[in-house]
Amino acid sequence: MARAAKELGYVPLAQAQAIRTGRVRSIGLVLQISEHDAHGPFLTDFLAGVSAAASAEGWTLAVATANSDSHMIDTLGRMVGERKADGFILQRTLVDDPRVRFLRREDVPFVMFGRTADDTGCAWFDILGEDAMYDAVLRLHGLGHRRIGFVTGGCEYNFCRLRRGGYRKGLDAAGLAYEPDLVREDARLSSDGAAATTALLTRPDPPTAIVYATDEAALGAYQAAAVLGLQIGSDLSIIAYDGIPEGIHARPALTTFSVDTRGAGERLAELLIRRIRGEAPEDLRETAHATLVDRGSDGPPRLSSHALAEHVASAAHGLTSKGGHP
Repeated sequence: MARAAKELGYVPLAQAQAIRTGRVRSIGLVLQISEHDAHGPFLTDFLAGVSAAASAEGWTLAVATANSDSHMIDTLGRMVGERKADGFILQRTLVDDPRVRFLRREDVPFVMFGRTADDTGCAWFDILGEDAMYDAVLRLHGLGHRRIGFVTGGCEYNFCRLRRGGYRKGLDAAGLAYEPDLVREDARLSSDGAAATTALLTRPDPPTAIVYATDEAALGAYQAAAVLGLQIGSDLSIIAYDGIPEGIHARPALTTFSVDTRGAGERLAELLIRRIRGEAPEDLRETAHATLVDRGSDGPPRLSSHALAEHVASAAHGLTSKGGHP
């Protein structure tokens, strides 16, 4: 019978499969549309990767949206209750993630694109952003920088904690002291990055180089530098992380650690299907490295920290006298 059905091109309906196997052969993904870059190139490539890997296994992708944290849990609950998916991919993991707690409690399979503080029962695929931050510090130190600042992303995200740790380890390896005053937190948008950069540069002992946890924040450095009359790549060196297309169009182009988001989507789908089929989450934990894209936003320091402070103070005074602000 099965052979005849195959010859006739018969494909069982998802509902019938679910009755027989207990599965609908569907991967679930809930997107939080309130995030500022929810519809960026990251998402397009990521979804393409998930879809390709799911299709290769004869599975489908069920996508829903949520507009708040509480709506996210409600949406997950509805998809679980209505049997829309056999398991879920969780992107942008939090230090304390309510999605993880909910799915663990409901005994629903999931795989994280990222990690979380309590990894009990968690499977994941993640890019080692902490290693990228470590490498960025050593790269800048090798170019001659001795005061290196750091600008983090949203501090509720687990990547923020990890990348800050990588920055600190880089300082240790370079023999540089960690100075809390050279760190600015919670820069999500380019405007946040501009404000953080300005705050660091208007210190009496500013950094000559800054590492950014995200490209989005780093792009704000260009705005801050232009206001203060500084040239990125010589007066101020910057390195970031993500590899978003906008970095190519900055002048000079942004040196960054690029992430293969399509490849990540493919691997997450593969791991989730294995998890749904019964493999232990502890056996489904993988990491990969970001790739350095060497462009023009970093180089040897043209100015010392003292000379940079004098330049910035002069520029700030000129702005103030004209009724502006640094």
